Amino acid sequence: MPWRCDGVIPRLVSPDSPNRHGWGQLSALANRDPLEVNHAKEMFGYRVLAHIGDGARSHLYAVQESKSKQVWALKHVQKSTEKDSRFLDQVQLEYEVGSKMTHSGIRGVHKLIKSRKLFKVTEVALLMELIDAPTLDQRPPKSMSEAVKIFASVARALEHMHGNGWVHSDIKPTNIMVLDDLSVKLIDLGQACKVGTVKKRIQGTPGYMAPEQAHRQAIVPATDIYNFGATMYWVLVGEVIPTALPPRDARAGLVTGALSPDQIKAAVPPHVKNQTVHQILSRIIVDSVRVAVDDRPASMTEVANRLELLGDLVDAQPGGMPLERGATAAVTVGAAESWDF
Repeated sequence: MPWRCDGVIPRLVSPDSPNRHGWGQLSALANRDPLEVNHAKEMFGYRVLAHIGDGARSHLYAVQESKSKQVWALKHVQKSTEKDSRFLDQVQLEYEVGSKMTHSGIRGVHKLIKSRKLFKVTEVALLMELIDAPTLDQRPPKSMSEAVKIFASVARALEHMHGNGWVHSDIKPTNIMVLDDLSVKLIDLGQACKVGTVKKRIQGTPGYMAPEQAHRQAIVPATDIYNFGATMYWVLVGEVIPTALPPRDARAGLVTGALSPDQIKAAVPPHVKNQTVHQILSRIIVDSVRVAVDDRPASMTEVANRLELLGDLVDAQPGGMPLERGATAAVTVGAAESWDF
């Protein structure tokens, strides 16, 4: 449900930008004059409350509908050059996919607005659910019980996407928002695609990208399983797994090409890196990041079921099993930007 605001602007969080403001730091920003944060009182007929983040070519605002007082997140992309066309396409895709999803674990979209000049789309705005929550890199789990609950919620949301014929294609810590009750919201559907799509460009995030993404092969539900496994690994260990396209700084230079499958080293099991990680969860993660698609779990349903069974086991333990996190965690890797080239 969207926010309603009758004078006091709610605490705001930018949902999907690696350059976002930190969680809990937006109250002051939200109460600044709209002119100060955006140089305009209105955008597309909505009152601007605050500028809350920026993406590669997008700007995110909190806006309010004057009659209903409902508050939304508005993602705005403007075309400056022909190269910007793909960013317009991503926002339109995010609306197409999001409007088909009904799961509470996927951020809702409300409306797509287009502006045209000479019959060509020059800017788009996407009205979305405004979520008051940090992303998973900002709010890591404090116990095994929390970790398993969060991960199981992510798996069920992805299961819903797959059941509707779509793959998210860019699951990572900054694309998962964690609510107070440990439920989640998956965000940033701009790289989603139909099951079986072979993309013309490499899309994904180094350190989380599945081999089939790096080599422009068919994107399937197992691709999300790999991305999700890599995400769980980073959350628990504080390091990215070896992937076909590692982050640039992990190789002390620019990435010149994707590694072949036989060049990708196996990830060290999480429980070896972090002894507070349950061995069953460690096994789920290792299975999820197998290089070969057919070696991964058969479906996200299987992953979710295994996580929920583990959750029952962990919840029976006193204190929910405390969880420590690897000291090598790097925020720059957890918040790595998606690639599209």
